[in-house]
Amino acid sequence: MDEMRYGALYIRVSTDKQEELSPDAQKRLLLDYAKAHNIFISPEYIFVENGISGRKADKRPEFQKMISIAKADEPPFSLILVWKFSRFARNQEESIVYKSMLKKQHGIDVVSITEPLIDGPFGGLIERIIEWMDEYYSINLSQEVKRGMTEKAMRGGYQATPSLGYASPAPGQPFVVVPEEAEIVKYIFDQYVNHNKSMGAIARKLNEKKLLTKRGNRFERRNVNIILRNRFYVGKVVWSGIERDGVHETFISQELFKGANDRLDATYRPKNRRELSGCVHWLSGLVRCSICGASLAYSRSQKYPYFNCWRYAKGMHDGSNTINERQLENGVLEYFEQLLGGADFSFSYRVPENISDLPGEKSVYEKELEKIDQRQHRIREAYEAGIDSLDEYRENKRRLEAEAARIADLIRESEAKKVDSDPEQHKAEMLEKIRTVYDIIKSDSIDYETKGNFMRSIVEKIVWDRKSNTLTFYLYCSDSREG
Repeated sequence: MDEMRYGALYIRVSTDKQEELSPDAQKRLLLDYAKAHNIFISPEYIFVENGISGRKADKRPEFQKMISIAKADEPPFSLILVWKFSRFARNQEESIVYKSMLKKQHGIDVVSITEPLIDGPFGGLIERIIEWMDEYYSINLSQEVKRGMTEKAMRGGYQATPSLGYASPAPGQPFVVVPEEAEIVKYIFDQYVNHNKSMGAIARKLNEKKLLTKRGNRFERRNVNIILRNRFYVGKVVWSGIERDGVHETFISQELFKGANDRLDATYRPKNRRELSGCVHWLSGLVRCSICGASLAYSRSQKYPYFNCWRYAKGMHDGSNTINERQLENGVLEYFEQLLGGADFSFSYRVPENISDLPGEKSVYEKELEKIDQRQHRIREAYEAGIDSLDEYRENKRRLEAEAARIADLIRESEAKKVDSDPEQHKAEMLEKIRTVYDIIKSDSIDYETKGNFMRSIVEKIVWDRKSNTLTFYLYCSDSREG
């Protein structure tokens, strides 16, 4: 009799196959196989995934749990039984990575009870052929489904998830307006266009009103951005790159939509800029320490409110870099007055971050950064799920950060290639913006939020050096073309 071995079962049923065995049927066959081959299966090591496609491992929590247990210093099982190799993974690359890791690092085999393999290289080749055929079937099925949906879209069918403000009365039928949701959308456009509110501020107000997104979540800045960009609100239906005129009722005017998108397109936002909606002073987040580069935090706990470096406050460096509120505000006003009086100044010329409006080269780089962000999210999930060790997570994080830094350098090089055809015109535009900002921040009748948003439209940062008693301003002028 063969020596007793310890195993695990992995059972998965996807939504795209009607003919496959049920989880109970797979479990019964796997346990019968285990019994016949003297393999002990503990109930705690039976992993079942229901109704999951499986094209990506990070969408399968039970799979992640199983891999995490398998990566222990002393794994509790030496093989994983599956009904078919396609149940383990639909992606051959993913399958090879996980099988190789399990076998080489932890001595764990993956065995299909319906696809027995012979030992040696030929058996490995047959396994790859089986996996390739399963993957081909999966990809082909996905393409057929997409092709059918594309044909439906071209015939005028409605098949996407309804946007906020709409509901689907029946599959393929034009969406109908949900009045209470439509009021939220109207409020967003009105606040952004007619009241010059920031997207962060709008999100905060919606949350204060206990209003929720279409998915029932709290609003964030990105939710507001998506709504402002959504052409469905002006009668367009877009699916998989296909755009057509819809027949659904609209409640946002073309003028209002254009006003919102003109503002979005004309606004440059420095990376990592703090939204004013979370600040307590209109200069919060703009003033930096000359010693360490950190932001100066605003404090109004004293008789005379002031800004101070938060790193100094935590004892992270010597030398206080404090400036009181009045001195800072007066310094900003005096600086703008000097510029408006004819003093020379320098500024950087920037383009909007709207990818669709950027040159092709930069657009590619931006998309690469988005992919890196997604990969960073996946490695963090793998670490939190226990699949990767802390050392593995740190190494992957370091590698991705290095790649992101390299692409960021390429973006800067791409921007530097932009020919500045009329610098005098840009300077004239900048002076007009400075005049507008100066008038706004000087007014006592205008709220902090409005002042702060206008400051951020031309000021990237202000560096305070207490030792020399100087403020250094870093200005930028963004492209003001119409969207």
